[in-house]
Amino acid sequence: MPGPGRPRVAKQEEDDGLQSQRDRNLFSRYLEGREDSADLALRVRGRDYAYADLASHSARYANALTTLGVKPGERVCVYADKSPENVFLHLACLRAGLVYQPLNPALRPAELDYYLAHGAPALVVCSVENESWVRTAAGRFGTRQVATLNQDGNGALAAAAAAASGEFATRPCAGSEPACLLYSSGTTGKPKGIALSHDNVSANLSALTESWGFTAADRLIHALPLFHVHGLFVALGCAFAAGASLHLLERFDAEAVIGLLPLATVLMGVPTFYSRLLAHPRLSREACASMRLFISGSAPLSETLFERFRARTGHAILERYGMSETGMNVSNPLHGRRKAGAVGKPLPGVSVKIAGPDGKEAPTNAVGELQIKGPNVFAGYWRPAPEPGPGLEPGPAADGDFTEEGYFRTGDLARRDEDGYIVIAGRRKDLIISGGENIYPKEIEQRLERIDGVAEAAVIGAADADLGERVVAVLETERHCSLDEAGVLALLKTQLAGYKLPKQIHFTDALPRNTMGKVQKNALRETFGKP
Repeated sequence: MPGPGRPRVAKQEEDDGLQSQRDRNLFSRYLEGREDSADLALRVRGRDYAYADLASHSARYANALTTLGVKPGERVCVYADKSPENVFLHLACLRAGLVYQPLNPALRPAELDYYLAHGAPALVVCSVENESWVRTAAGRFGTRQVATLNQDGNGALAAAAAAASGEFATRPCAGSEPACLLYSSGTTGKPKGIALSHDNVSANLSALTESWGFTAADRLIHALPLFHVHGLFVALGCAFAAGASLHLLERFDAEAVIGLLPLATVLMGVPTFYSRLLAHPRLSREACASMRLFISGSAPLSETLFERFRARTGHAILERYGMSETGMNVSNPLHGRRKAGAVGKPLPGVSVKIAGPDGKEAPTNAVGELQIKGPNVFAGYWRPAPEPGPGLEPGPAADGDFTEEGYFRTGDLARRDEDGYIVIAGRRKDLIISGGENIYPKEIEQRLERIDGVAEAAVIGAADADLGERVVAVLETERHCSLDEAGVLALLKTQLAGYKLPKQIHFTDALPRNTMGKVQKNALRETFGKP
């Protein structure tokens, strides 16, 4: 009962407020008011799934997970291919209060050990083909259960879900509870565990659906993997949060995407998607007539690729900037100028600081460290040591990950131009210091990519006894390209100061990339960065 002098209505409002803070499950955001809807949600393999199907299938998987003994807050490690069933499993984890831990299904056995040790999942979901050795690995690291799920929808977990009830009471949860455990790309060392909360993702979706104009009328081509924030929460999340529909492709295929363009309104992709579409003879303005938006991220979009795509299709690609730790932070505008080479302005609710050497905001066009603050930013990395054990919780942020003002240090270098657009200058670790001069690889790469025959450029620093570091360029060239080092240097000498010129230029048919198309400069340093 209310205490003396405390109105009953005030107590009720307080209780309601506490409950609303408690019931912040992202699943409710996705399906609120659509649990019985016949509106299309997914189209895959010629089969349609309505929002009502998402509700019932995710309930079945949630019941199956509960039967396996997985408890709220525990990790479900998903080492399985992209499929509609994997989407149902993700939604089931959300609504049951479990932590979805997706992994690249291309990982080899020795690589999987790290994630089992670090995440300490209660359950690993894998294909039938991999079940035997995954069970052995799970036993080494104390994982209690292993269940199978194939890309074709078969497997023990799918069978258990099919036999389970299609009703499940979505678990209320605090917004600070983790919704997923993702991993950094690990290009400079061991991958870091990144726990994004229900509130982190929800806040980012609010900013994105507003900024990109998502509505229930949108039809998104989803050709991204589900084990990165881009495909999992940006693509899948924007569509579900808006009540839109998805054409779910199991992998990117230029022919399939070209065929879907007349049936779609939005494509999210990495720059490699757009370069491969440009190589397809059927890409045209007519093919893109129904499209309202092409979005690019996860790797830098070259100015050359931006201009070629616009000339061919009439569409200016919207480039944005994000990280696994933060979701999306900055975006070119839906309405207004989209600048080639720039990632745009801060999204609603996101504060961006370009910090100079003194920690203060850098002047316009001065390069500094890019720092981010907002409700989309994670609380800190999971324990860095990959030690198995139950109840592993997000650990405190490592010293230096956040500033005293609460900004997350991204590790990226950037500048803010005279129009307020953010331009990424490169990773802090990629900065080259040659003869005492700071050299930003991005500037040189942009110059190189304007040369006919250069598809993409990567610039690294190599150890040098005299200069400390020397500039080395590795160029991915187009077929039948006749460029040579002398010719490239002759062109650069008219555009760059002498200390910025590459001391060596190497040519390759394909730069090494991770699964999101990002160039792996660590691999280039191993090959070309020796003294």
